[in-house]
Amino acid sequence: MQARIRKRYAAERRFRLLGLAAILLSAGFLAFLLLTMLANGLRGFTSTDIALPVDFANSGLVVEPASLEGPGADLALAGADFQGTTSAAATAAFGADGATLLSDSAWLTVREAVRDDPSLLGKRAVIEVPASTAIDMAAKGDGDPTAEARYQRLEAAGQVSSGFNLRFLQGADSTDPTAVGIWGAFKGSLLTMLVTLVLAFPIGVFSAVYLEEYAPRNRWTDLIEVSINNLAAVPSIIFGLLGLAVFLGTFHLPRSAAFVGGLTLALMTMPVIVIAGRNAIKSVPPSIRDAALGVGASPVQVVFHHVLPLALPGILTGTIIGMARALGETAPLLMIGMRAFIATPPDGFTAPATVLPVQIYLWSDEVSRGFVEKTSAAIIVLLVFLLAMNGLAIYLRNKFETRW
Repeated sequence: MQARIRKRYAAERRFRLLGLAAILLSAGFLAFLLLTMLANGLRGFTSTDIALPVDFANSGLVVEPASLEGPGADLALAGADFQGTTSAAATAAFGADGATLLSDSAWLTVREAVRDDPSLLGKRAVIEVPASTAIDMAAKGDGDPTAEARYQRLEAAGQVSSGFNLRFLQGADSTDPTAVGIWGAFKGSLLTMLVTLVLAFPIGVFSAVYLEEYAPRNRWTDLIEVSINNLAAVPSIIFGLLGLAVFLGTFHLPRSAAFVGGLTLALMTMPVIVIAGRNAIKSVPPSIRDAALGVGASPVQVVFHHVLPLALPGILTGTIIGMARALGETAPLLMIGMRAFIATPPDGFTAPATVLPVQIYLWSDEVSRGFVEKTSAAIIVLLVFLLAMNGLAIYLRNKFETRW
């Protein structure tokens, strides 16, 4: 008997150790992922700028300060050769290869500076413009020897500076890694998630209420339940094919729009909300229903005044978890064309848009080294978004949870 007891205790210790090892292994993989993303991504939130002296008075720009005061300012700026002026200023300040030190979008910064302060056109000014990818990588200690030497000379002359990359939070996609931004994809994700929530939440909740409280128990109801459970396990790319065939092929809705993306993700999220809603409604004790009926409440009042409020924490938790899953989806959105090059943030639900996971996928496929850190930085933004949604789910569950 003592031998059997010792074996049983030894087996229990081994089981506890295996469980602890599994937790430590999972935590190790998670820590490795987070540390890798932070090590690569935090550099994407910093940028390197070069102080470029520009002699606007002798630059030959054909634009008058008075023309920049009215509504035709954009047209006047479009006709001026800011790109040539910027290249000439870089050559005069840094030598024959001076233009290679600047980003391809440096001239846009010069143009914006003139637009904000038209008085610059009559004088010489120093403007902070983004450095090229090679100089930016050298400033972060990951450049080639030639770029490292050139960066050290610029730093010794006080002509280069590093700081927080505000352009990354305010811009959209670009072919230049120093000019890309995450706001366009972030706004597209917000619009897409809003459409998904508005469509999937009410339909999913009402479906759960009907199936759990009103639907008769017969073979048709059983068929519907089995279909919903199967839809929750269908690969997401199938929903993308469905959206491509129905929303784009049949109804001819605008391609690469947040509205179409929201419709597609709503189809994918709805079964998850239905299942979570049914489980939450089922967890409400029957005594609540009996007590409400006993004091004269109608069946509809029992459901909407008593059962549904008590089941709301579980419904909201399942909804937010389903939305978090939809936020990280890429395959269905690729099928409906949301992988287009979007240079400006969307201004509406039907405007061309992209989302964070698709933007990460597109940047990861770029050849330029500058996109590596931008990809990791975008992943950090997506992870923060997902953690915020999961944190909201935990808060709602703890706030409205009722212990029986």
